[in-house]
Amino acid sequence: MDSEAKVHGATFHKTTTSKVPVDEAGEHEIMEVPLDEERRLRLKFDFLLLPPLTLMYLCNALDKGNVGNAKTDGWDKDIHLTGNQYYLLVMIFYVPFCFIFIKRFSAARVLPIMMIGFGSMALCTAAAKNFSQVFAIRFFLGIFESAMLPGVVFYLSTFYKRNELASRVGLFYAASSIAGAFSGLIAFGVFHIHHSKYHAWQFLFWIEGGCTVFFAIFAFLWLPRSPGTWWFLTAREKELARARILADSSVAVDEKLDIRDAFKSFKDWQYWIWAIISLSLGVPLASVNNFLPQIVASLGYSTVKTNLYTIAPNVVGTVALVILTFSSDYFRERTIHICIPLATAVAGFIILGCINPLESKGVAYFACFLLCMGAFAPSVLVASWYSNNTLSENRRIVVAAVLVALANAAGLISTNVFQTKDEPKYVPALITSAVFGALCLVLTAGLGFYMRWENKKRNKEQGINVTAADVSTEGLKDGIKSPSFRFMY
Repeated sequence: MDSEAKVHGATFHKTTTSKVPVDEAGEHEIMEVPLDEERRLRLKFDFLLLPPLTLMYLCNALDKGNVGNAKTDGWDKDIHLTGNQYYLLVMIFYVPFCFIFIKRFSAARVLPIMMIGFGSMALCTAAAKNFSQVFAIRFFLGIFESAMLPGVVFYLSTFYKRNELASRVGLFYAASSIAGAFSGLIAFGVFHIHHSKYHAWQFLFWIEGGCTVFFAIFAFLWLPRSPGTWWFLTAREKELARARILADSSVAVDEKLDIRDAFKSFKDWQYWIWAIISLSLGVPLASVNNFLPQIVASLGYSTVKTNLYTIAPNVVGTVALVILTFSSDYFRERTIHICIPLATAVAGFIILGCINPLESKGVAYFACFLLCMGAFAPSVLVASWYSNNTLSENRRIVVAAVLVALANAAGLISTNVFQTKDEPKYVPALITSAVFGALCLVLTAGLGFYMRWENKKRNKEQGINVTAADVSTEGLKDGIKSPSFRFMY
């Protein structure tokens, strides 16, 4: 039997056939936003928020990874890099990711400002003439880019419900994976430029850095701080947006920053497993993001063809990412959707490590497709997974910042095992990436199994049969420790 109820001035359908205990004090009845209004509101978010955020992350990924394309045009030789200095430059980018911040200031304002910073660093890279200068630029580039992914994951979680988050972060993150293809396409065109005074790779940095700075200004003016302050929404839509988040995302909207409370999530052991998962998935991801051009170059192609041949694997990887994230949201399931691409990536690394790429170019190139199909999706799905199970906004931003930082800091491992002496096969690096990918797969499967078991245990003890979808998050103030809490696995 359904009836209607008023909440915050909006009308909702109240389902009374399934009552779920929230805490020891009483019960909470699930409120559902009318589907037609919810669909229209969600479409507004999709068309007005996701495109600018996606372009922001595209710029982020281009500026972060363009040294890989520049290296194929002799950038490292032109600025007189020796030995492993190139790999140190890739590594130093990841160090600043250990610094976290966001909640105090709106992501809608912080991210565009950071974007201007890393776009400027990309422009400066074109003028750098030696290792010391590029080393300093890459360090500051890392500082400016450190807030991007955790900031956007948190930002989107204040607009979208838990079963909508992975697909939206996936569309946003697709910009990173497609950036590999787009960057290769840009490099393919730019490296045909022949100038008497400037190197072709300098034009690459100028074009990508300049576009970043220009778009950052637009993003600063456009992005809303929150649904409740967005001028584009009606009063009714603001109430609906608030009710959606309280029903299936957060215990409260626009929480004030509480540093002491923000770190309490790490008292629960599950977050330490997520930390190891994040670290381990970051190694194969960084290997693909940073060294795919070098892996393709090991097949013996020319500079121009190498950049051109990175496009197809990145496009296929992006398609796989979008399919997996939308499927994960549709089925409200995370762990199986994480394990499938991890197994795919591990298979790709093993194949590359077992063959001679010059003798088996077709097989080696096929393995590159497996790497891209398997490396991109786990990062998005894991970030959505722990965000979905962290219901306090304060705690969610800290969890996202710390765990995304760990995933990116894993680039330190990847860049330290890709060494000049191992060219062109990079066997130690491929083995290391495969081992970390396998570790991530085992831990993900184990944690997912535990969550399924714990949900069944709670249902049996309470004499009910509910899932995370049936419980309003507004009443789960104690998070995992709330009796009514159900893991979204």
